Amino acid sequence: MNPQSPIRLSKSKFLSGLQCLKRLYLEIHTPELASKVDPVRKAIMEMGTEVGVMARKRFPQGVLVQETYRQTSAALRRTSELVQDPSIHAIFEGAFEWQGTLVRVDVLERVDALSWKLIEVKSTAKVKAIHIHDLAVQAQVLLGAGIQLAGMSLMHLNTRYLYEGGPLDLEALFVVADVTESVQERAPQVAVQLIEMRRILSEPVPPTIAPDSHCHSPYECQFWENCTKEKPPRWVYVLPGKRQTFYDLQDKGIETIDEIPEDFHLTILQQRMKDNVEWMSDEFSTILRTVEYPIHHLDFEMFMPAIPPYPGTRPYRPIPIQWSNHIEYEDGTIQHESYLCTDPKDPREEIAHSVLATVRQSGTICVYSENERHILLSLGDSVPSLKSSLVAVVERLWDLFWVLQNHYYHPGFAGSFSIKTVLPALVPSLSYDNLDVQNGAMASVIYRKMVFEEPDLIERSRMATAMLEYCARDTQGMLKLRHVLLEKSKQAATNTN
Repeated sequence: MNPQSPIRLSKSKFLSGLQCLKRLYLEIHTPELASKVDPVRKAIMEMGTEVGVMARKRFPQGVLVQETYRQTSAALRRTSELVQDPSIHAIFEGAFEWQGTLVRVDVLERVDALSWKLIEVKSTAKVKAIHIHDLAVQAQVLLGAGIQLAGMSLMHLNTRYLYEGGPLDLEALFVVADVTESVQERAPQVAVQLIEMRRILSEPVPPTIAPDSHCHSPYECQFWENCTKEKPPRWVYVLPGKRQTFYDLQDKGIETIDEIPEDFHLTILQQRMKDNVEWMSDEFSTILRTVEYPIHHLDFEMFMPAIPPYPGTRPYRPIPIQWSNHIEYEDGTIQHESYLCTDPKDPREEIAHSVLATVRQSGTICVYSENERHILLSLGDSVPSLKSSLVAVVERLWDLFWVLQNHYYHPGFAGSFSIKTVLPALVPSLSYDNLDVQNGAMASVIYRKMVFEEPDLIERSRMATAMLEYCARDTQGMLKLRHVLLEKSKQAATNTN
């Protein structure tokens, strides 16, 4: 780093520094050490951009500063021109700089000839502490740049808003919360923190800060893998449960799970992870045999758009888009059925009819977690004519996730009962590593691109195949897990006898 070159900070860098000064240092000096932004994180960022663009429509006379983040000087000049033009009612993405800190403001709304309201737009459902920090650094820069502020607000989505069709009601879709007092209370700390951040950045090496839960809050740090690469495989941080356990062990100088003394209090799951042996309850075998043929293995995938796309939906309400069902008959026959909506239409009624057809009138429906129950009940609310039938389906659900949580543990679970962990541990041939879609969040991202971004036919077909393969892996996985667990329970009974 050239010591003569001042380091320009931004509001995102300021927030990184608040989370962890080491993160800020690495972002500035060695960004190549960061993990790549995964598709899910990228999709969340894109969703935030979409919400920001929608929010501007509440200020129809606003003007966008179109110069990009790479065109800082031009953006600053253009913003200055707009501020000085009394005919401008609102400025979007205005650029302001003060003492080497640059911010781009979502919305700057003119109040009168001399003053403005600072408005930060977020795709969240409520005001969070990090938003106050965000607004505080913006306010500091604006004031330093000579902008008189009449107030500060956080504009976020109203998850109670029910879209009824036609044009969106932007007044109802967004909540504008006045946070002026909170930001003013926070303001005196900003200048001091910026000075400290610049001091840290001038050092030849990053600060020594141990990785722990702050690395994941309020945002996932992209340097987590770099900062933990020398930690042992059974580092106490990976223990499930409250973070206080980690801090207590850390205070005692205990770094690995195997070093935890016998008299240290652990939860049941933590103790099983420490014991690192296979365990099953006395009732395990009986519970596994409570299912009735034909045994269905059902899994839904869904997406949760920030902006409600169909009448009768709300921001972030889960909308089912596909299902998979592996059906096992008493004679050992396996049948697979599936459904995927590939059009930008409301899929809920078609999903409801098709799932009723696949589970038919009899047999246990094996699921993994409460997700399917919630989806079936929400479908009943969306399609009232089918509600009683869907409620009847809910009564047939048998939760394999609950069975494992309460009656079985394997060292390969490493404290987690996610099917993405359980399946590779017990059925290695059915891991998710060889799939293009490897989790539900990624499925939601792919679906959004496939349906709403109109890729070419070949790419559209590839995306659909990837989604069908992923959902099928979940239900095939449940089927194979049941078989493996049944065999293990038989072996345990044989060894006991």
